[in-house]
Amino acid sequence: MPVNTGGNRPRIIAVANQKGGVGKTTTTINLATALAAVDQRVLIVDLDPQGNASTGLGLRPSERDISSYDVLINGASLMEARRPTAIPRLNIVPSGMDLSGAEIELVDFERREMQLKESLSRLPQDVDYVLIDCPPSLGLLTLNALVASDAVLVPLQCEFFALEGISHLVRTIKRVKKAFNPKLEIQGIVLTMYDKRNNLSAQVAKDVRDYFGDVVYRTVIPRNVRVSEAPSHGAPVLVYDIKCPGSKAYLNLASEVLKREGVKA
Repeated sequence: MPVNTGGNRPRIIAVANQKGGVGKTTTTINLATALAAVDQRVLIVDLDPQGNASTGLGLRPSERDISSYDVLINGASLMEARRPTAIPRLNIVPSGMDLSGAEIELVDFERREMQLKESLSRLPQDVDYVLIDCPPSLGLLTLNALVASDAVLVPLQCEFFALEGISHLVRTIKRVKKAFNPKLEIQGIVLTMYDKRNNLSAQVAKDVRDYFGDVVYRTVIPRNVRVSEAPSHGAPVLVYDIKCPGSKAYLNLASEVLKREGVKA
């Protein structure tokens, strides 16, 4: 059943990790697709200048004439910027290379950390979930996402430096919570690129679960070639190959997310 009925605001989740290559964009588009598959109305805000979420959902450059840059800098509304995708109930506010200059331009704004929050406050009540795909840094773009969000979902690659990187992000979330957004919470940590043949993956997973406990989702996203191939076809892996282990994992993750949100999948 849709969440946002009866005039409620959408649930806003930032997908963030300041480290690149952890599966952040892949998690954003496939979690969004899985949520849409169970009747949730989802909007992705592509806040990464690389625009990989937009490309991964098949959006051509010609379809990005109004982008997240225009929302942050030029006062465009999210309704003007959002574009449909091939996935029913899933729309996206695309990104473009202009966004790479937004960090510098935002410095001169009086309420520079509030731009996205103010735009989202004007979003029509036809969306259940907003997923914000953050850039791999902790600059003003990510700060805008954290200030605007209810919660943060953290993809964490199963590698040696995983815990060191996430500790920095957790400190940032605490600072944002204290200074700008008291309601901000960690929705969950999802372990990505897990290789069951690799002892290091198992050790990292154990260390993360020992440290963060139930904050870590039970679902683990495996290292899977079909997940890697899907973006080159402009489609989520759930569309590219619904039967592969990666697709099954993202469906399970969506079920866990909804359970934490108090919604039956």
